[in-house]
Amino acid sequence: MLVWATLLATAAACGLERPAPRAISASPAQERTPTPGPALESPRAPADTPGRSDEPRGSDMGPGHGSFEETVTLADGRRVAMHYKRGQGLFEQHHIPHAGGWTRPRLIYRTKTDPCQGIKLQADSGTVTAIADFGLYCADGEPPTESVAAVGVGDLREWDHHLTRNFDGWERVTFTGGGRATFVNRSLKWHTTLVWTPSGGFSDPVNKRVG
Repeated sequence: MLVWATLLATAAACGLERPAPRAISASPAQERTPTPGPALESPRAPADTPGRSDEPRGSDMGPGHGSFEETVTLADGRRVAMHYKRGQGLFEQHHIPHAGGWTRPRLIYRTKTDPCQGIKLQADSGTVTAIADFGLYCADGEPPTESVAAVGVGDLREWDHHLTRNFDGWERVTFTGGGRATFVNRSLKWHTTLVWTPSGGFSDPVNKRVG
């Protein structure tokens, strides 16, 4: 004991200290950003919450923007509107009578490609279809490079869309029983169809040679 006490005293006199413990830093995978509590989160209304506007949101494509908007009225009095937003894509809104205005814009198809002029909306028995095209300089007459077919049913909270690239675009939609919608394009050589059903959604496009 005397020897041990002597060694401790000698160490203290020489200024020796016990090493401090090393701090262990978390790896990047272990680091977490604190999540704000409910009181710190800013409330965001869902897209289908009616707004205060008596008219749907318009396109921001500048002069002649009417060519980049479209509205259709359903048999039950509801209205559906779509518009292009520059550098963002295709947006949808719908209006329910006596519900307090149009819903907030909902993004249906996201793209930074320039939109083509015209949006085709059709409605039949609660099914709404949309045809929209995009392409560089397409509004000036260049062919589309992105052709979108979209379908909304029921309360219109959910929309299906199908993209076909480097295609001349769908011309019209035909409706048959059971909510089936067929998008059609007919050229001099080919008859192209795209079918949507409530149970299966979109199928693959089908090409048939004309003649």
